[in-house]
Amino acid sequence: MNKLNVATPDGNFDAYVAMPDRLPAPVVVVIQEIFGVNAVMRSIADEYAKQGYIAVCPDLFWRIAPGIDITDKTDAEWKQAFGYYQSFNVDKGVEDIAATMKAARALEGANGKVGVVGYCLGGLLTFLSATRTDGDAFAAYYGGGMNEYMNEADNITKPLIVHLAGKDEFIPAEAQEVIKEALGDHPLTELHFYPDRDHAFARKGGAHYDKTDADTANARTAEFFEANLV
Repeated sequence: MNKLNVATPDGNFDAYVAMPDRLPAPVVVVIQEIFGVNAVMRSIADEYAKQGYIAVCPDLFWRIAPGIDITDKTDAEWKQAFGYYQSFNVDKGVEDIAATMKAARALEGANGKVGVVGYCLGGLLTFLSATRTDGDAFAAYYGGGMNEYMNEADNITKPLIVHLAGKDEFIPAEAQEVIKEALGDHPLTELHFYPDRDHAFARKGGAHYDKTDADTANARTAEFFEANLV
């Protein structure tokens, strides 16, 4: 099985699925960047499957156009990706994540636990999933615009880990201070800062990819999910 069809009141969409060798297993929902469910997102899902999770990566741009799959390698693709981002309805996206979680929990072999991990736009959506859905654990990587939603922080009822890049061009220092003030002392939240890194430092092959800090962030997330989902 490598595809899951997810139903919503507005229509259906597909999610990429990577299965682990052993079942039953918890689910990790992998939330895309602005480039769609591309090779990078599918490889992240595959990696979570190797770690023992049912990994599900929903096509959250389906309301704009189904099956968007582009890279970060050309100016034309960046322009296209930002166009999708500007057209994207964040609230509907969170609703679609909730629908994905429900469908994933019903998969044969799923043990009922669901985590969410997201990057860039997906990082923001992961934070909002922590405040609006019934997931069990959430891992947000450099979520652009998170600072604008800190009024929802009191709604967090399950563990959340957040990774932020100190030199993030899309999340400036003042925005990070807002996040730190809201989440720094939150009992269910842990924040990790990577002072010398820029946005998307964990995207393999990306312009700002840094293997050392990416490995550190991913190891922290792996430990976090193991503690809260396994």
